[in-house]
Amino acid sequence: MAQFGYTMMTEQAGPCSLVEHVVAAERAGFDFSVTSDHYFPWLESQGHAPQAWSVLGAAAQATESIPLMTYVTCPIRRYHPAVVAQMAVTLQQLSEGRFRLGLGSGENLNEHVVGGGWPAASVRLDMFEEAVEIIAALFDGGYVDHHGRHFSVDRARLWDLPATRVPIGVAVSGPRSCDIAGRLADLVIATEPERELLDSFGRSGGAGKPRVGQLPVCYDEDRDAAVERAHRQFRWSVGGWKVNSELPDPTAFEQATTYVRPEDMAKAVPCGNDVGEFVRAVGRFTEAGFTEIALVQIGGAHQLPFLRWAERELLPALREI
Repeated sequence: MAQFGYTMMTEQAGPCSLVEHVVAAERAGFDFSVTSDHYFPWLESQGHAPQAWSVLGAAAQATESIPLMTYVTCPIRRYHPAVVAQMAVTLQQLSEGRFRLGLGSGENLNEHVVGGGWPAASVRLDMFEEAVEIIAALFDGGYVDHHGRHFSVDRARLWDLPATRVPIGVAVSGPRSCDIAGRLADLVIATEPERELLDSFGRSGGAGKPRVGQLPVCYDEDRDAAVERAHRQFRWSVGGWKVNSELPDPTAFEQATTYVRPEDMAKAVPCGNDVGEFVRAVGRFTEAGFTEIALVQIGGAHQLPFLRWAERELLPALREI
C-alpha cells in the first residue's frame, strides 16, 4: 500500500509556521513528511525561505512519530558534503531515527549565492556523485580522507553516529541520475510520475527500494480562488527541470512564466475540493510505481484548512487506492 506525505514548503511559510504545520500533519495522519531546502523562493509571491535544517531540528523536537526528510538538499555548492553528513546524523539523533537524507544536484536559484558560478549539468552530476560517495563514507564511520576531482576532505569523522544509519535518497530526472541513484541510494526521488525513471533506477540496482514522488495540490472550498492561488504562487512548476535548474532568481522565474495562464495551472494541479480529482492525480504516481507520494498544499496561509480536510476526506479516499 502506498504511503502519503506532507510537504513543509519552506518557500511559502516562515519557520514557526512550518513547524506548526508538520505537527498538524502528524495529527491528521500523514505517513511521512518532506522539507524543501531553498535559499530563495521560486517567485516573490511565495515570500519565504527559512533555513531548512534549523526548521527540521525544531520539527524533530515538536513531533513524535512522523518521519522527516529533505526534499532535497544539494551537497555540491552551498553545502560541502562533509557538512551535509554532519547535519544529517545530528538530525537523525534529534528525531530518534526518523530522518532520511534526500539529495539532488540542485538549482542555480539556491546555489549561486556562494559565488563560483553554476556548472554545466554534466559537471554538476559528476560533483553530485562524488558528494554522495563522501557522505556515504562518513556514514560508515571512522576517518575519511578524500582528494577527488571536485572535493577534498581532510581527516573528517562523524563523532555522533546514530544507532540507525541515515538512509540516502537521490532525486532523478534522467538516465545519469538514475544510475547514480541505483548504485548509491537507498531510495529514489522524483517529481514527475514517469515510470521510465523508476525502471531505469531499478535496472541500475534500485529494485525493491522505496520510490518517493511529490505532487502539488491547491485545496480551497472556492475552486476559482484555488486556481488563482496556484497560478500566482506555483506557475514556476510548469517550466520543466532543464529550465528550472538554470534560472538564477525569482525575477527570472517571473519573466519565464509570463505566458502561463490560470487555466494552464488548473490542468496541471488539482484545485478546489473535489476529492476525486485529487485521488486521480495521486493515482498517476501509484500507477507509475511510486510507493510514497508527498503532497504540497499551495499557499502558506492555507495549510491548516487543507490538513483538516485531508484528515476528514482526502486521506481516507487515498487509502482506498
